[in-house]
Amino acid sequence: MDTPSIVVVSLHNPKEKIWGELLSIQPSGITIRGIDLNSFDHFVRQTSDPDGERTGLPTLFFPMNRVERIALDEPSGAIPSMAELFARKAGRTLADYLAQFA
Repeated sequence: MDTPSIVVVSLHNPKEKIWGELLSIQPSGITIRGIDLNSFDHFVRQTSDPDGERTGLPTLFFPMNRVERIALDEPSGAIPSMAELFARKAGRTLADYLAQFA
């Protein structure tokens, strides 16, 4: 996987799924700017609110012993990727949105 890619990371102990921008993969672990997959809809609503506060994504590190799988966030047939859903609802790509926090 290349960085920066939009990915879904499956973790174990405890079991979690994180969606976001992959910043680095190293033997010690991965760094991602993202959120728990369960918070996706809430995050999109916050970013779409014109009067709302600017909401970025936290930068997180997970040691490799927690990483179960890393999957590219890509469409599957008629099912759009989460990044495509974000772009439709927020009116811009995730990369464009995150650029304001760089």
